[in-house]
Amino acid sequence: MDKKQYNCFFQLATDMIGGKWKGMVLWALKKDVKRNGELKRLIPHISQKMLTQQLRELEDVGIVERIVYPVIPPKVEYKLTNSGEKLIPILEELHDWGKEYAVENGINIVKDANCVIE
Repeated sequence: MDKKQYNCFFQLATDMIGGKWKGMVLWALKKDVKRNGELKRLIPHISQKMLTQQLRELEDVGIVERIVYPVIPPKVEYKLTNSGEKLIPILEELHDWGKEYAVENGINIVKDANCVIE
C-alpha cells in the first residue's frame, strides 16, 4: 500500500476494503480457504481480471494470504489473514443490515445458486 495521507481511520478502512468486489471476495473467504476457480464461481459476474486485481490488492494490505504449493500444475489458494478474519463480524453486521433493509423496503434479492448471500 502506498503512503497515502488519511484524515481518519474510517477513510483508511474503507480505502482498503471498499469498492464493488472486495466485500464479496472477503465474504466468499469467510469460512475457509478457496482456490481461484472456486472464488470465481462464488462471485457472480466478476471477471477473472477483476478477481485477480482484487485479490492482489487485498493481499498487498495484509487482509488475504496467497498460498502457493510447489506442485505441477501450480496450486494456489487464498485465505483470510488474522486481520481479514477480524473483518468478518463487521461484514456479517452489514449483511444483516442489508437483509433487514431489503425486507423493510420490499427489495427482492435474487439468490443465484452461486452467490454467497447467506
